[in-house]
Amino acid sequence: MTTSFLLIVQIVLVVMIVIAVLLQKSSSIGLGAYSGSNESVFGAKGPASFLAKTTFVIGFLFVINTIALGYFYSKAKNVSVVDTLVETTNVVAPASTPTPNTEPTPAPVTLPVTVPATPTEQNNTK
Repeated sequence: MTTSFLLIVQIVLVVMIVIAVLLQKSSSIGLGAYSGSNESVFGAKGPASFLAKTTFVIGFLFVINTIALGYFYSKAKNVSVVDTLVETTNVVAPASTPTPNTEPTPAPVTLPVTVPATPTEQNNTK
């Protein structure tokens, strides 16, 4: 319940930060041009200081909410994923191990090897 509420607050804070940043005056006017002439509402300096303070406060709330979400998610998930894994590998005996009902394999047959005579031996036999 708590994490669901904090996640909704996180999404709302993200939208608010995006809007606050886009409304700020930059070197090029940006989206602040579409807000009209609101200088009289915010005082003599205009919306610049008000939007800067608002962006700072929303950003601070965003960071606090992110830390709270991390804390509550770590409390809810105190079991590791590795702890929940079940070993499903099948153990297969190696092929070279004889089973009790079979006869052992015979040893390989070796044939005699004749080595051909070297050229000097061939010349001596003539």
